[in-house]
Amino acid sequence: MTIDPVDLAARLIACPSVTPREAGTLTVLGEALEELGFTVHRFLSGSPPEGPVENMVASRGSGGPHFGFAGHVDVVPPGEGWRTDPFEPVIEGGLLYGRGAVDMKGSIAAFVAACADVTDHQGTLSLLITGDEEGPSRYGTRSIMDWMAERGIRPDMILIGEPTSEDRLGDIVKIGRRGSVNMWVTVPGVQGHVAYPHRADNPVPKLARVVSALDALHLDDGNDRFQPSNLEITDVRTSNGATNVIAGTATIQLNIRFNNLQRGEDLVELVRRTAEQAAPGSTVEAKISGEAFLTPPGPIYDIVSQAIREETGVEPKLSTHGGTSDGRFLIALCPVIDFGLPNATMHKLDEAAAVDDIHALQRIYARVIRKALT
Repeated sequence: MTIDPVDLAARLIACPSVTPREAGTLTVLGEALEELGFTVHRFLSGSPPEGPVENMVASRGSGGPHFGFAGHVDVVPPGEGWRTDPFEPVIEGGLLYGRGAVDMKGSIAAFVAACADVTDHQGTLSLLITGDEEGPSRYGTRSIMDWMAERGIRPDMILIGEPTSEDRLGDIVKIGRRGSVNMWVTVPGVQGHVAYPHRADNPVPKLARVVSALDALHLDDGNDRFQPSNLEITDVRTSNGATNVIAGTATIQLNIRFNNLQRGEDLVELVRRTAEQAAPGSTVEAKISGEAFLTPPGPIYDIVSQAIREETGVEPKLSTHGGTSDGRFLIALCPVIDFGLPNATMHKLDEAAAVDDIHALQRIYARVIRKALT
């Protein structure tokens, strides 16, 4: 049988799967994959408030080699101001509009359509699909990895369908990702009336010294694979609720995107030391979303790059720039590469993917399967 990836992507978009809701996407996928001879497993992981999350592992064939596609059906909230309903897919001017068209229901549909095109492969072909990538990612891909470990399942290579292309399909392949850590630095003070400052201790000037000290930090210069790490202040707030009150505390939120010269825990300690020196008594809370990783050169580089060149004529650039992906978890299993649709409209209003690109991506993924499993 053949599968139209644009039609399948539209059916997935019609499921309002705002993270961590599955909203029917896994039923749509499961039915299509079972018709293609896959054994489909769906399971819930976690508990409130971050769970439960429903995940899927589907596989066809047996033994090695074992190639896996990985992706997520959850999407970010659509926001206000779309020209059309974000969960009613529309095709206009050669573009498929809808939340998730690019990130990443279009790629998942291309996975499945490619699996329909290549049915005579050797070894094992798997799809690892999570409902928790856009959220905390606590009960998503990591739960899939736990599920596979319990059953002795370990792919040899994984391709994640994140939207990595920039100017045209195939121009960028991600061979690694930077790490990410969020931190909240709180400076204590003493609340009081603005007319009696001697009876209060304003934390805001002290917080400003913390911001200045953090902004002056030079983390590194990057290396041949990664751009320099960068620290960005993302929010400033106080406990103040009125115009005539000196706040009792002041807090900044910051994010560091870091390369493989750094470790998350070391960066947290650096921020703690810097904040304490600038404003004694400061406290730091941190959440490390993932460490930086790099897939070493190997067969997966050649397989994906050759498939792109043969289908599009484009020579892909191997990059680590941009945000993170669930590759930060999957790299513990095997070599991982991210490659998918052009990303210009991901997370934006009126997100859209070119119909021609979705079809071309299907053909690239089919070439990848043939190269990896024949």
